[in-house]
Amino acid sequence: PKEGAPLRASRYSRIPVINAGDGGHSHPTQTLLDMMTIRRRKGTLDGLTIGFCGDLKFGRTVHSLIKSLARCDNMKFVLISPEELRVPDYIISEVLEPRHIPYVETRSLEGALPDLDILYMTRVQRERFFNEEDYVRLKNSYVLNADKLALAPPDMAVLHPLPRVNEITLDVDDDPRAAYFEQATNGVYMRMALIMTLLGLKDPKTGEVAFPC
Repeated sequence: PKEGAPLRASRYSRIPVINAGDGGHSHPTQTLLDMMTIRRRKGTLDGLTIGFCGDLKFGRTVHSLIKSLARCDNMKFVLISPEELRVPDYIISEVLEPRHIPYVETRSLEGALPDLDILYMTRVQRERFFNEEDYVRLKNSYVLNADKLALAPPDMAVLHPLPRVNEITLDVDDDPRAAYFEQATNGVYMRMALIMTLLGLKDPKTGEVAFPC
């Protein structure tokens, strides 16, 4: 994959560089809060079946999270997208296959829902398309609503990096499986901890650096 600007900048900077989202490449700070949310919801980061739905081609949050969760034990990935927005080949060839991680590529959200521990919804990103026609054709490929959510396990969690457009309807918000607002809150805590660590600041309660390097 093409090297992003934050990685290049970090090679020359005399101060820490935080990659808070690198075009269509990666989004490691989002991945930290995503993993925090999954851990809180499921009690573990191992042995889970994770479904990624929507724009898997340009979705930098998807790329980063797959790379990180691939390091956990006994994971399985279900990659749900139209053909035009399928996950980049390098994710398959350089991340999943070398680790012998089971994965399925499918176009059917409804068919995947019953087997998922986590559903990670994404928006189709208008700004990533070269022409409006392709965006309009694909923007409504997947819409999660209460009727579809009824197909999912009662303890599945729905994540979304936000903002959403219309890929999750408002009737899902009150379902206890909706974890995306909790996910956004966790982003505040995780990024505070990251900044405190890079500045060498101590936790006011424990007196320790949040994540000692």
